[in-house]
Amino acid sequence: MTGEKDLTQLLKTMTPLLNDGDYVFCMVKDIDNIPQNQVVSFFREREGITVILEKSVADSLGLPYAYISAWITLTVHSSLEAVGLTAAFSNALAQEGISCNVVAAYYHDHIFVAKQDAEKAMKVLEQLSKRDF
Repeated sequence: MTGEKDLTQLLKTMTPLLNDGDYVFCMVKDIDNIPQNQVVSFFREREGITVILEKSVADSLGLPYAYISAWITLTVHSSLEAVGLTAAFSNALAQEGISCNVVAAYYHDHIFVAKQDAEKAMKVLEQLSKRDF
């Protein structure tokens, strides 16, 4: 299954889901000491490896972080080739002063927003999906 590509259909059916917990982005040089089953995501950059973890996991491992976020999953199966979805929801969030950090995975898009903006972000995304396109 390759997922939905039609932007109108994606927006109408994106159904945001607020995952439980607090999440943090940590920078590490290697992931050998981090239990793989507790990693939400990681990305290798020239400077090191960005790891997204539950805050409690980062705290237990003594990893520093500067940003505590909420994790919202758009439950629609979006194609990696879909055009405009990220722009549409990030613009809607930006209009409300909400910063977002996006991870596109095989099935879904995942949005990390500041913890204090979680409920407001959910309302913005829910309103976006109800617009007439």
